[in-house]
Amino acid sequence: QVQLAESGGGSVQAGGSLKLSCVASGSIFSIRAMGWYRQVPGKQRELVASVTSGGSTNYADSVKGRFTISRENAENTAYLQMNSLRPEDTAVYSCFVDSLTYRRYFWGRGTQVTVSS
Repeated sequence: QVQLAESGGGSVQAGGSLKLSCVASGSIFSIRAMGWYRQVPGKQRELVASVTSGGSTNYADSVKGRFTISRENAENTAYLQMNSLRPEDTAVYSCFVDSLTYRRYFWGRGTQVTVSS
């Protein structure tokens, strides 16, 4: 079906930047949107940012003005540029694809982002 390969993430000090990448492969025919959720143990999963095939973007209020999502449709790749990182951004970030073909989400394995104060 659809496989997602994530890269980026890691540890950074507050105020720093990181960039996440997500490449979708496999039986890709039509994707509605790509993006990232994040989760902290004991808390509900949160949508961080998404981008549709048409280029429309959506951000969590907590990251607006700091994070930028972009997408290369031809490459089935999405990027999340994270600037001015804060300790509260620490979480596991998971890439997703909203597939029109399969009418379901596909998920990456997740990557840890740790921001120290």
